Amino acid sequence: MDFSLNDDQKMLRDSVAKFVKGSYDFDTRRKIVKDKASLDTAIWQQMADLGWLAIPFAEEDGGIGGTLVETMILLEEFGRGLVVEPYIPTVVTGGGFLRRADARLKEKYLPALIEGRLQIAFALNEYERAGGIENCALTATRHGNAWVLNGVKLLVQNGDKADVLVVLARTSGTAGHRDGLSLLLVDAGAEGVQRRPHRTVDGGMAAEITFNNVVVAEDAAIGAVGTAAALADTVIHETILALAAEATGALSVLVHSTVEYTKQRKQFGQPIGSFQALQHRMADMFMQYEQTRSLLLCATLKVLEGHDDAARAVHALKAHIGRGGKKIAQEAVQLHGGMGMTDELHIGHYFKRITAIDALFGNADLHLRAFAAA
Repeated sequence: MDFSLNDDQKMLRDSVAKFVKGSYDFDTRRKIVKDKASLDTAIWQQMADLGWLAIPFAEEDGGIGGTLVETMILLEEFGRGLVVEPYIPTVVTGGGFLRRADARLKEKYLPALIEGRLQIAFALNEYERAGGIENCALTATRHGNAWVLNGVKLLVQNGDKADVLVVLARTSGTAGHRDGLSLLLVDAGAEGVQRRPHRTVDGGMAAEITFNNVVVAEDAAIGAVGTAAALADTVIHETILALAAEATGALSVLVHSTVEYTKQRKQFGQPIGSFQALQHRMADMFMQYEQTRSLLLCATLKVLEGHDDAARAVHALKAHIGRGGKKIAQEAVQLHGGMGMTDELHIGHYFKRITAIDALFGNADLHLRAFAAA
């Protein structure tokens, strides 16, 4: 199988790498996290102007007709720079739902998204009900020609700034069942929507969102009412691939930085990288990284080509990110010694992002069980 990139894909990779190196160094990233609450509007508009927000959308919808491969290329480079702008919540997840919506919703929302004027968040998780879409208990009750939403969603990525929320709601049935789930587009400024923003461990922003008798138009549903489970699974798997691509980029930096540091740090008159015990540990880090990258390629191509075992490949990838990825991050911190624990060094920030990625959309244990069940 040919894993080489074509000329357009190489151009995309090089342009994103140039952006990260020139406009998104570590100090710039720290300033954005501290002062801009994880969104620099000028940088977001730059991404729109470069066409990156249009990558996954069809040409007839105003996009450039990219595939999962192009998305993975971009996210891997974003991972190298620890880019905190909400590309995944808005473009990959939110855009993933809109790509599968009817023409009316596409026409209403996609132009603004592609031009950088619209932010989206996916409201999925609930208290004591994390770990699977079937556990959704937030209710959407029909009232005339509208839906009335009641419930609470937590850890909504980009929920603090989103203009529109894609809400997983239960229109029938009870928690624990996949039947009766619907996806509704909700104006984040609608009456009854209350947002409580908070920081996440990796420096990003999320929100707890309460829906108190929020009225949503009947035609705000994405797909058929009551049968949204399969659609949600599809978009969540694409989101996991994007997170894994970002993690792969971050892990490459951790491996490279650790090897370079051990060449410079001296103990007993020689570089610590010359000690065999540390060489073995760095070799293990490299092997874990290569396995991560291989699993990412495998899962991406299986999903793109519609293989029967695509979901199983995604579960394997996410489980490995949670175990092998955290192993790399922990070794990087330890091999950097006391410096690895400081906020001034980039290593700890990559560690935090890998930790957050493990927790998003199910941790390693959950996906390992799903892999076994599949």
